[in-house]
Amino acid sequence: MATTQTDRWKALDFGPPQAGEAEPDQPVLADYVADGRVAVITLNRPHADNAITTEMGARLTEILETIAVRPSIRVAVITGAGSRAFSVGSDLRQRKDMTKEDWLRQRQDFDRTLYTLRQLRKPIFAAVNGIAYGGGSEIAQSTDFIIASENATFGQPEAMIGLAAGGGSPVFLPRVLPPGKALQMLMTGDPITAEEAYRLGMVNELYPQAELMDAAHRIAAKIASNSPTAVQSVKRAVQMGEGQPIEQAIAIMMEAHWRSAVHPDRIEGIGAFNDDREPTFQDPDY
Repeated sequence: MATTQTDRWKALDFGPPQAGEAEPDQPVLADYVADGRVAVITLNRPHADNAITTEMGARLTEILETIAVRPSIRVAVITGAGSRAFSVGSDLRQRKDMTKEDWLRQRQDFDRTLYTLRQLRKPIFAAVNGIAYGGGSEIAQSTDFIIASENATFGQPEAMIGLAAGGGSPVFLPRVLPPGKALQMLMTGDPITAEEAYRLGMVNELYPQAELMDAAHRIAAKIASNSPTAVQSVKRAVQMGEGQPIEQAIAIMMEAHWRSAVHPDRIEGIGAFNDDREPTFQDPDY
């Protein structure tokens, strides 16, 4: 029996926007908590399962660029509004009437968003609260690590609509999943559950949905309490050293290590340990 388009979308478990729901004033929200040291980014189109429009991509880029240059922000969390989806990826209904040029321009805008996310020197992680498909899953994969709610699912359905995935998943999925499993996801479009993603190492921690953001705040607060210079240095060492020959990766690590070793935060951290007090680390001076 032939598979219909309806069957395809039923298998993926997402559908059309809810009728009568108005677009929010801001497609992406940014809240700054913990004395401004933690940025919580929320993809904010819950009526459309947080499908990514041109406007959402542009706003997300703007927020990420602000986080990058604001020294007081030490860590960021990205999540989705509502209880159903993190993001189902690009809004295909917006693309319905686009010309080829319009589509390519949007693609370039999205490329810039993902590049800005990947290049962020500060730690950023995803709290995936539901469906994460296509570009939504790739946003999560582009962060430093993922925590998820127990009802979350991850999928790359691009091949089902005639596209090769182009937001990072052909690169990232084989690094966080067995390569064969990654290829199966990319070729079939079939999603995996949060439990399977956790078992295979794609997701760090699982929580009941109601507890996910509390956990995200705890993790973010822990990161924010550490030396920003040390945290950013070790992030760079991991990113730049991945895939390099051992000695080259060690050299990259040592460059990051010595940057922290000569920084005032090292003196403050060891002093606080010996004085049995909480350290007061400096915001980076960019």
